[in-house]
Amino acid sequence: MMSYEEKGAWVYLVATAGAYVAYVIVILSRAGDGPLSAVPYVAPMVWAIGISVVLSIVGRIVVEIVKPSESHKSDVRDREINRSAQHVGGVVLAASMVVPLGLTMAEADHFWIANAIYAALVLSTLVATPLRLLAYRRGL
Repeated sequence: MMSYEEKGAWVYLVATAGAYVAYVIVILSRAGDGPLSAVPYVAPMVWAIGISVVLSIVGRIVVEIVKPSESHKSDVRDREINRSAQHVGGVVLAASMVVPLGLTMAEADHFWIANAIYAALVLSTLVATPLRLLAYRRGL
């Protein structure tokens, strides 16, 4: 049986990945034959991030309605799993932020800088959350 925290991790992973994939599809579809950097990206990015947050919250509520957890309290194991995964995710985020920093120093278009930052945040989630799920399945 999955714990409350494990269910939440699954919802967060799906919501974040799904919203990012949708964002990329929207941007690529709007590019047409023109350069990607000419595509208006701010509104779709804000919507994607907002939708990801809302889906995470609503998804967690729906999962708890459909299959309630025995307890909603985090225990020592939950906190340790979360700490460990967040540590790795933080390292990935820090390392991947070198790209937007380099783009900024090279005075790249804001499109590329913003998308590199968003990609770094999503990459951090796509590394840390599966590690959390793996820790729940195999132990810490």
